[in-house]
Amino acid sequence: MQELHDAPLAPLTTFRLGGPATRLVTATTDAEVIAAVREADDTGTPLLLIGGGSNLVIGDKGFDGTALHIATRGFSLDGTTLELAAGEIWTDAVARTVEAGLAGVECLAGIPGSAGATPIQNVGAYGQEVSATITEVTAYDRRSRETVALSNADCAFSYRHSRFKADPERYVVLRVRFELEDAGGLSAPLRYAETARALGVEAGDRVPLTAARETVLKLRAGKGMVLDPEDHDTWSAGSFFTNPILTDEQFAAFRSRVAERLGDTVEPPAFPAGDGRVKTSAAWLIDKAGFTKGYGTGPARISTKHTLALTNRGEATTEDLLALAREVVAGVHEAFGVTLVNEPVTVGVSL
Repeated sequence: MQELHDAPLAPLTTFRLGGPATRLVTATTDAEVIAAVREADDTGTPLLLIGGGSNLVIGDKGFDGTALHIATRGFSLDGTTLELAAGEIWTDAVARTVEAGLAGVECLAGIPGSAGATPIQNVGAYGQEVSATITEVTAYDRRSRETVALSNADCAFSYRHSRFKADPERYVVLRVRFELEDAGGLSAPLRYAETARALGVEAGDRVPLTAARETVLKLRAGKGMVLDPEDHDTWSAGSFFTNPILTDEQFAAFRSRVAERLGDTVEPPAFPAGDGRVKTSAAWLIDKAGFTKGYGTGPARISTKHTLALTNRGEATTEDLLALAREVVAGVHEAFGVTLVNEPVTVGVSL
């Protein structure tokens, strides 16, 4: 187990932002992860968990405590059952499932980060969410001080949310188990219209797994959502805001604001979200509020490829990023009465 003091955290995040940690511990086994967590809990030391760093916004002052970098490895495939160690690189794991001819996560290709983060955020993209295939999460319970197994139902998954995200101080994910599908080399039915269009098929159709994965990678790359050290559009946390979910009453008020601002013929995006609620598009809101691709003049700007990504152009600070985020949130609320919620986890700062 490696230990460093006054260690920079920015290199461990996809934003490449944030100050140092008082102490940085890198754990490569479950036992080391548990030992580091127990030590922090026993001494009352603040603890920050870092996997792939793709969903973190760390303040410029850094973290006064122990940052635990979970770098465990483990990929086990038994028939259609996949088990991943928390530190496994997610996009590599997806590639290996496609090579094995198994469907269920192929449209989650190219998403940066580690496997252990996927249940926390209920990671999803292009019509798939990990909650559809996760069967069990093994975690260390800091409250009971023991390793526990949580079923899919125990995880309380919802849109970009879970039991782990609701109670971030309790569980440390160690391993994640998935049940995939052997569809004879074909993908799961395509649920996302953009993916289906790009493949020249109808929503609900299946396509060869490799074609589905490669198409998603191309779509993501076109939006700056595949990590590239040379491309500052990828120095981001991906989608910075979640898509707002509104009640029918809230959506009706939102439609009225859209008509006032953009005209009676403009209909905002609307997708059923269950329980009398409607999901709309954060990217659409940002764009129509006047924050177009490439918006900004400072070192933190909206991506030139996708309005939903806020980016570090190379010399930004976390405060630069937050100033841009606050400007976008205020502008969207003023224009449409909808409050955007950040998707990345903030450490030592807030919007």
